[in-house]
Amino acid sequence: KELYVCVVLDVIDLTGDDKDDLQRAIALSLEESMFSLTCCTLCRVLEASIAENKASLKRTHTEVWSDSPNPHDRKRMENCPVGLKNVGNTCWFSAVIQSLFNLLEFQRLVLHYSPPARVQDLPRNQKEHRNLPFMQELRNLFSLMVGSKRKYVDPSRAVEILKDAFKSSESQQQDVSEFTHKLLDWLEDAFQMKPKNPMVELFYGRFQAVGVLEGKKFENTEMFGQYPLQVNGFKDLHECLEAAMIEGEIESLHSSAENSAKSGQEHWFTELPPVLTFELSRFEFNQALGRPEKIHNKLEFPSMLYMDRYMDRNREITRIKREEIRRLKEQLTLLQQRLERYLSYGSGPKRFPLADVLQYAMEFASSKPVCTSPLEDIDTSAPPGGTTGQLTAEQGPSCTLPEGLAAAPTQAPSTQQRVPIHKPFTHSRLPPDLPMHPAPRHITEEELRVLEGCLHRWRSEVENDTHDLQGSISRIHRTIELMYSDKSMMQVPFRLHAVLVHEGQANAGHYWAYIYDPHQQRWMKYNDISVTKSSWEELVRDSFGGYRNASAYCLMYINDKKPFLIEEEFDKETGQMLSGLDKLPSDLKAYVKEDNGLFDKEMEEWDKLQARKAQQEKLALAAAAAATAAAETTTSHQPMSTEPSPPDSWGEDQGSSLQHLNTTELVWLRFDQFLETLVLSPAAVDVCQCCNIGLHSEVLMLIGPTMSIHPMLFVFQAIKVEYTRLLRFAQEDTAPENDYRLQHVIVYFIHNQAPKKILERTLLMQFADRNLSFDERSSIMKVARAKLDLVKPEEVNMEEYEMWHQDYRNFRETTIFLMIGLELFQKKCFVEALMYLIYSYQYNRELLVKGLYRGHNDELIGHYRRECLLKLNENAARMFESGEEPEVCNGLSIMNELVVPCIPLLLVHDTEKDLLAVEDMRNRWCSYLGQEMEREFVFWDYF
Repeated sequence: KELYVCVVLDVIDLTGDDKDDLQRAIALSLEESMFSLTCCTLCRVLEASIAENKASLKRTHTEVWSDSPNPHDRKRMENCPVGLKNVGNTCWFSAVIQSLFNLLEFQRLVLHYSPPARVQDLPRNQKEHRNLPFMQELRNLFSLMVGSKRKYVDPSRAVEILKDAFKSSESQQQDVSEFTHKLLDWLEDAFQMKPKNPMVELFYGRFQAVGVLEGKKFENTEMFGQYPLQVNGFKDLHECLEAAMIEGEIESLHSSAENSAKSGQEHWFTELPPVLTFELSRFEFNQALGRPEKIHNKLEFPSMLYMDRYMDRNREITRIKREEIRRLKEQLTLLQQRLERYLSYGSGPKRFPLADVLQYAMEFASSKPVCTSPLEDIDTSAPPGGTTGQLTAEQGPSCTLPEGLAAAPTQAPSTQQRVPIHKPFTHSRLPPDLPMHPAPRHITEEELRVLEGCLHRWRSEVENDTHDLQGSISRIHRTIELMYSDKSMMQVPFRLHAVLVHEGQANAGHYWAYIYDPHQQRWMKYNDISVTKSSWEELVRDSFGGYRNASAYCLMYINDKKPFLIEEEFDKETGQMLSGLDKLPSDLKAYVKEDNGLFDKEMEEWDKLQARKAQQEKLALAAAAAATAAAETTTSHQPMSTEPSPPDSWGEDQGSSLQHLNTTELVWLRFDQFLETLVLSPAAVDVCQCCNIGLHSEVLMLIGPTMSIHPMLFVFQAIKVEYTRLLRFAQEDTAPENDYRLQHVIVYFIHNQAPKKILERTLLMQFADRNLSFDERSSIMKVARAKLDLVKPEEVNMEEYEMWHQDYRNFRETTIFLMIGLELFQKKCFVEALMYLIYSYQYNRELLVKGLYRGHNDELIGHYRRECLLKLNENAARMFESGEEPEVCNGLSIMNELVVPCIPLLLVHDTEKDLLAVEDMRNRWCSYLGQEMEREFVFWDYF
């Protein structure tokens, strides 16, 4: 049986000739689709942004690393690079310094820098007074990065000197380009005493500016360090460079008219530095908002960059190639416009590929008509119960519509017309003979033959034209890509050495660096104290930008034909490569040895401290063991000794082996025997008179006064009393409202026959609770924790232990859901109660699969779940019968969204009461099929 239900409040007629209704329907559909698409897209963007930037959001405040108290955690791994500690928003310092330090030529220059020795060379002004201390601190820092035993070192002294030179406050993060400029200036000043300044030779180049200014041509040479590049509007590094090399109207450069008023210039490199640094301008000032903003656009850059096309010696060749590229790009634009006309054909807002349009037209023309009219032979006098009239065909096979579909009359319908609402998850299948496409009513074979021939030919022509255009576009793209690939334009190679990445926004963020290790041939990620292996793929993901808040901010390339930049230093006498302290001059070697000595001493003191703590614990355990041994004589009269007799299976050899155990080992062995006896055979131990104690804290209150005498003895007594109390609870038959399983996990474990090791560890964990440390009898806690520390991994299956405790947590959670559901059920909040009862029932069934006592009585939960659903269905039916529009809508909403989805849950286990409840709900709604309802309501859905 099927039941169809729907409510029609507002109907747009699309069957008549009124185009206004059609346009209104299209507009509404587009509006809903766009709103839905916008919301979904926005949600996805927000979720992705939150997920990807979760870490960066935490970095908006000052970052200060705290050292681990254990110096062994701060010990450097063998051959691992040394990190730099973040001493408060100094990630900018770490990123730049690590990039320069890994330029071995620069490293050598700094390490072997010698301050002026003569009086006339001493600092003469404040600037030079500042440079000398900074260079000394930089040397010290580099020497630690070479030979330190520490995992990371503290750059505070060098940073403090640098910060004085910046105008911004210390709480703000510095700009990498600003810091790099300042650093190069200081280094240049520090080395200016030499005949040739090595910093200038390393980082500075020259370019020729050729141009026209107000009609007059000029040429001049300029020096540059970091070369700035604009990112906005460009897709890769070459496009940025092409734009940076040309300013203004370049046509005027090649014209012979001296009186031209146009101005422009070209830049041509005459000398490139061995270390070529590009500063990517990713920040711009938003005039409207009055604040800086970061540009997140994607910008690709290669690992090998050929600079030939920008060299002055290749000026004429490059100009010819640029003109050729300009011409090709004009052709490319024209071809892409033509291709677009083929791929987006039509004059309306929605367009389609022309080949598809012709194909659709051919399919329409080839379709055979099923009916002479889409409305022909439809009985419009169908009864109001949702059934359809019988259809007969006058021509060809019979036409049928899906059950429940009623056609509209030819005249304009009233607002109360019964029109179906399609619900895909409940509608019956379409009949197999339903025509899927419209078809022409009248077409002769001759017309069809001519039309098919034309459409076939036109479609082939369109496909050929599209293919030719796409091929031409691909060839032009390939030609442009290979324009500079000939060998003559690949003579100035620069390899990517380092990428400085910024994550965040313009006013806050975090810097780190990717640096290539040519000896290991892999990329390394330097992120403050963390130095890890990386890959080109990770670099691309974090550096190109476009879809994350992270992007490259500075690119450092090195001349691939100058290997001295990254070559290691070799001993002149032995020819062996220098490493570690051997790379350092004598003064720095002594400085590093002194620091390593301090670190060794710190580790020694830590080890001694830990040894003293271990000895103190050992002495405490020995004292407890001695106290236990002394107590044996005082407790021997008790039926249950704290030292149960060994099992009969023990032989004389095993018994005699106890003599070789020290006192502590013997105590713990007897402790294990006590636990095993207690858990396996509770009757073998004496049930003391304190079984009526409520909580284990009260047990401690009972035995507390004598704790100072024999600590280990009373640990035994405390565990025995607590376990006996819980065992008595587990053996009692109680009503569901007094379920002792909810009072203690041990009761739950005993009910479900948990392994003895699980019980033993759980008991020990109870007495090792940290809160017991606040009690004067905390010796119990210390003994229990000491025992836990001695348990070997193979003695207890921790996965099994966690599984049992997770089951208990699930049991308690199921109980909470059940109690909330029952409370809401009593308050007649059936909608809210149903969800809690459903989850409680499902979780409880999962528990009962593992054992009969793992969960609650499923019949009890099932009863209330069933009753709640029946009450909810009754309320929904009553609302539907009221005839009031809001009530009807609410009733149908409850039925569709709650009742119908829950019915399969009742059918899963096929219990008799659940099946009767489902039949009752189905009959209630089926009873409406034979009734005359208000004209606004027609049944169209089923469950």
